[in-house]
Amino acid sequence: MSFRRIRIVVLLGLLFATASLTWLEQYIARGWKGPLVVELVPINGDRSAAAAETIAALKADDFSDIGDFLEREAARYGVQSGTALKLTVEPALAAHPPAPPQGGNVLATMAWSLKLRWWVYRQSGQWLPEIGTVKLYVLYHAPEDGRGLAHSLGLQKGLIGVVHAYASPRQARQNNIVIAHELLHTLGATDKYGPEGYPVYPDGVADTTLPEDAPQRAAEIMAGRYLTPGGQLTMPASLAQCVIGAKTAREINLDGAFARQYAH
Repeated sequence: MSFRRIRIVVLLGLLFATASLTWLEQYIARGWKGPLVVELVPINGDRSAAAAETIAALKADDFSDIGDFLEREAARYGVQSGTALKLTVEPALAAHPPAPPQGGNVLATMAWSLKLRWWVYRQSGQWLPEIGTVKLYVLYHAPEDGRGLAHSLGLQKGLIGVVHAYASPRQARQNNIVIAHELLHTLGATDKYGPEGYPVYPDGVADTTLPEDAPQRAAEIMAGRYLTPGGQLTMPASLAQCVIGAKTAREINLDGAFARQYAH
């Protein structure tokens, strides 16, 4: 066999192995046969004292409302799986993940995605990947008036989330909304808001029985915001004020009965 053919066989083998691994990790994560396993890795995003103090005090219970949210919404769609989330807080990491490219260049985005997955693999310190485990890298930043945070993201391939959060106890509940949003991205959920941040009707609103411009009392998690009676676009106070809408439930394979019900 020529070197060229050997190279083609090796490349095809790698592609097959990568595709199989991606399918397997999604099957495990989106099967809802048991708790979704999540490793949350805190990072001092701005190397501030406030972020360091917040990270030092973190514990798994700080994120319990994410599990409560998933269990409540899973039960609403007929899934009775007991504990929905098994989240552990890993030791803080000094290294920062590679920053995503600016603009919408597809090739640059693909290259960055591969670079991020390689970075995650290197940080794990393990020879084999942890199949089916979602890894969320949460970069904490000291709150600063007039300064927003970088855009958070979640990748379905690799089950990786990179979340930017505020290092403030007052922001903990809203941080968890962002974490839950990116967590669902890793399971295949898509954003439900438009260019201006307004929820896309009807998939991006909590109560689809109301007219498009009617005020809401809660937010669809993948929209992240809702319209108040005063017509203002606002973020919910906590995950208790968020729901998983019908389209998001289908995207994350919340349960087979739901998928069959809406197949037509």
